[in-house]
Amino acid sequence: MGPCGPWPISEKKEEDAVKSAMQQIEYKGKTYKLVFDLNVMEAIQDEYGSIENWGKLTEPEDGGEPNIKALVFGVTQMINEGVDIDNDENGTDEKPLTHKQVARILTEVGLESVTDKVQKSVIDSTADDSKNA
Repeated sequence: MGPCGPWPISEKKEEDAVKSAMQQIEYKGKTYKLVFDLNVMEAIQDEYGSIENWGKLTEPEDGGEPNIKALVFGVTQMINEGVDIDNDENGTDEKPLTHKQVARILTEVGLESVTDKVQKSVIDSTADDSKNA
């Protein structure tokens, strides 16, 4: 229930908050959204067995280096989900990025910067789970 009662007034505010919390990567004048939703979670689970397994690879508990293949896979899924959503919402036909294209973006932008944004996307996307319980 929103601050004004049961009316759907707060739904738009919640949607805007989610959009503003979405992480983005800037590369060569283009903005790529990092979307972490059920489609991305499903792809990660299919590839790595669970989100937890993937998380341990992309951010090792011992502070070691991340598994680059796992990181690029996850970011590719997140970027391509953002592209797909934009295509659906705007009637555009932007092509999804390949693993190699995303790896080039990560090289240019910096792994540490992207890893932080991926973490924030995952945290922001899963933090609201309690409201759906």
